[in-house]
Amino acid sequence: MHAETLETIRHKNRLIEQIKETDFWMLTVTIALVMYGLIMVFSASYYFSINENGNPFYYLIRDGIWVILGTGLMCFGIMVDYRKWNNKTLILGLLAVCLMLLLVVFTPLGHTANNATRWIMVGPITIMPGEIAKMGMVFFIAWFCSENTRKIRSFTRGMLPILAVAGLFAALIIKQPNLSTAITLVGIVLVMMLVAGMRWIYIFVLTGAGAAGVMALILGVGGFWAERFNTFTHPFDYEATSGYQIVQGLQALGSGGLFGVGLGKSVTKSLYLPYPHNDFILAIIGEETGYIGVLVLLAMYAIFIWRGASIALRCQDEFGLLIASGTVMMVAIQVVLNLLVITSSMPATGVNLPFVSYGGNALMIFMFLAGVVLNISRHLPDERIEAMAEVQE
Repeated sequence: MHAETLETIRHKNRLIEQIKETDFWMLTVTIALVMYGLIMVFSASYYFSINENGNPFYYLIRDGIWVILGTGLMCFGIMVDYRKWNNKTLILGLLAVCLMLLLVVFTPLGHTANNATRWIMVGPITIMPGEIAKMGMVFFIAWFCSENTRKIRSFTRGMLPILAVAGLFAALIIKQPNLSTAITLVGIVLVMMLVAGMRWIYIFVLTGAGAAGVMALILGVGGFWAERFNTFTHPFDYEATSGYQIVQGLQALGSGGLFGVGLGKSVTKSLYLPYPHNDFILAIIGEETGYIGVLVLLAMYAIFIWRGASIALRCQDEFGLLIASGTVMMVAIQVVLNLLVITSSMPATGVNLPFVSYGGNALMIFMFLAGVVLNISRHLPDERIEAMAEVQE
């Protein structure tokens, strides 16, 4: 009996040694970003929520619910072996769902707000197909390129199918119109294709073609995008009309100074800046926490990107490498685009700040993908074993 007990203990110890912990820094910074976002959504939405709902805690409660659901999804992503997602039926089913949702936007179920139809309303539930489509493309490219790692070097067999799916999704998203989400999606696709082994020359060709297409769309079609472009170049000339939000955002950032006016003390959020808890929340963060507060937030994003890239580089299979790379690029691209919009360095367009801006769809998707990347980190080779192998070599 005693011998059996010792053997059981030894067996448990071996199992414990085999179970690798998730990446500590990435897990910590993900939780920190979510908590940072929860606090700032409450602060930014306080007066807007009172004016709209008569309850200052309305958006805090809703965002708290999204955080709880997102935490469940992140735990699910951490616990499920990421290799189980590498399934043809599952991936193609996800793509079909993404396409169906993007098409449903243009039916009576589609919800229009601020001259854009980007949402599907089903009772109290709001779905943003563009956010789901980005996640769908990450999984699709990871599966498609991992089936045959050399396939991506062929234009017809490797690149063309990916570009066809991405082009269809981007066209439907642009039609909403939602140019920022389309740009983010295309950026994720190009980087993942490059990581998978696509030749560099294609990056320059495709990036140039995409930039030319966007400029042609803005200048040629006119209307909504032309107005946004003119506003971006001379925001204060349109202060009373289309440039109002940009000007208010710039003033909020400028008034924050080095250390900010104090948490909860923003003047701009007092019904000056429209929807301050959404895409322009960074302006309120800058006003209340100052330059230092913005730097702290950007440092947290830098840690997330660094750890995600480290996990991707150490991953020993193509599928995990591409999932981690796609997730990191999704976060990086959206942080950069949001920062450019807030500082009027590019035309204003709806791009949320990952983990921080108010929005259940985006938050839950980002938390789930972070969970999947954390699961990948659990299957990486032990760094101590790698170091010993390098010494022996």
